[in-house]
Amino acid sequence: MLQTPDLVVIAIYLLVTIALCVWASRAAPDADELFLAGRSLGPLAIGLSLFASNISSTTLIGLPGAAYANGISVANYEWVAALVLVFSAVFVLPTFIRGRLTTVPELLERRFDARLRRYLSGTSLFLSLALDTAGSLYAGGLILSQMVPGVTLGAACAGLALFAGLYTAAGGLRVVVYTDMLQTVVLLTGAVVMSTIVFGQFDHDWGRLVAAVEPERLSLLRPMDDPVLPWLGTLIGLPVLGFYYWTMNQYVAQRLLGARDLRAAGQGALIAAALKLLPLFLMVMPGVMATVLLPGLEQPDTVFVELILHYAPVGLAGLMVAGLIAAMMSSVDSALNSASTLLICDFVLPRRPGLSARHQARLGRASTLGFMLLAALWAPQIAHFPGLFAYLQQAFSYVVPPLVAVFALAMTNNRVGASAALRGLLTGHAISAAMLAASVAGWAVPHFTIVAGLLFATTLLAALVWQASAGIGAAPARALPDAGPAPRSLQAGAALIAFAVLIVVWLFR
Repeated sequence: MLQTPDLVVIAIYLLVTIALCVWASRAAPDADELFLAGRSLGPLAIGLSLFASNISSTTLIGLPGAAYANGISVANYEWVAALVLVFSAVFVLPTFIRGRLTTVPELLERRFDARLRRYLSGTSLFLSLALDTAGSLYAGGLILSQMVPGVTLGAACAGLALFAGLYTAAGGLRVVVYTDMLQTVVLLTGAVVMSTIVFGQFDHDWGRLVAAVEPERLSLLRPMDDPVLPWLGTLIGLPVLGFYYWTMNQYVAQRLLGARDLRAAGQGALIAAALKLLPLFLMVMPGVMATVLLPGLEQPDTVFVELILHYAPVGLAGLMVAGLIAAMMSSVDSALNSASTLLICDFVLPRRPGLSARHQARLGRASTLGFMLLAALWAPQIAHFPGLFAYLQQAFSYVVPPLVAVFALAMTNNRVGASAALRGLLTGHAISAAMLAASVAGWAVPHFTIVAGLLFATTLLAALVWQASAGIGAAPARALPDAGPAPRSLQAGAALIAFAVLIVVWLFR
């Protein structure tokens, strides 16, 4: 249980967060400020906020837990994310920023029609609330209910949702980004100190650690028959899932869309890509070290808490829990703000184009609070599923790949029309529903990361077949305007970070 000094540290963190929120939201924001921070964000704010919104409480719990159970292969999600961010900075962001998009689904309307925009936006709304927001609330609430006497899971979820929801509704994206910057500092400080303490149990000797840990636990690339993450899934599945999360997901992309210019957006993406190399050392490796220090844990997901309880001195435990709260809030506020943006911009404004900016902001705040309530009510129900990691990753793996396939067609193929793209998307999701049903029924299906790659390829093929079957009389496809290349400095930075990623993968292959 937390001691009084720990609770003081947590209280100080919460007070600083409240003060920052009050300062950043001192003027009631209009719609553009609420949704995109007035398109004024700089690279450091973007990069830190991207990292904070991704490193949620589910990550703080899930990465060490997965590493404890199966080794460092879970870090493949991290370095693949870095490569996706590098790719997006060079090849996708020019279209986003120079096209002055407000939401990512808007691109599908420009390339295809409004049906594809609503389809992507509605699916993103569902994923944002049911997975991103509720999953983060559940993970944060689970830990707090275990460490703070008298706090139930439902009460913890409700309290965390209320705190994050209120400041998100009050200040919009700017407050979200500013609090994310604070939360990144708290999160990284706690993770660095904690990982250093745990590594100190091996006298900070890498050779001693390697000798104590089973060799396969220190390998990123696993055999084809590995039940956790086979190498083929890493190759064909993780890039698809990562591309949706880091490029198409409004919950993440909103920071990039709020950049002051293309250079700021690209530099922010590269900062986040560089930071994505840290979880391997700060979150995954402590989980591996815990297999030696704390063997025999019945539930691997408790390793984060166990390391705090066994090795964190009084005060540092409070900092770590503050980091956990920071990680949870940075994900929840991001998801709530993006959900509000999708609802207003993709569903309300097309039907009420004359709605004033003040009314848009008012509806945005109301929808944020409504989404907060829905997520808080759903979060405790996740306890009835087999596990948090399976709940999140498998849902993404079956829903996301067809969306990524159609987005890829929008960016690269000017001959596929709107009807063929929509039919291909529906075909892909019909196949994914059938495969998910087969998996639930206990039939033999490939690993979910391999399923993601197969669904991506199947949807691409289906859209092309539908276009070919439409014949010569099909409606002509619309092309996106040429956005031009990314600045050379961004290309050079992207190449440097990609090289660093490959070195890390080679060293831990």
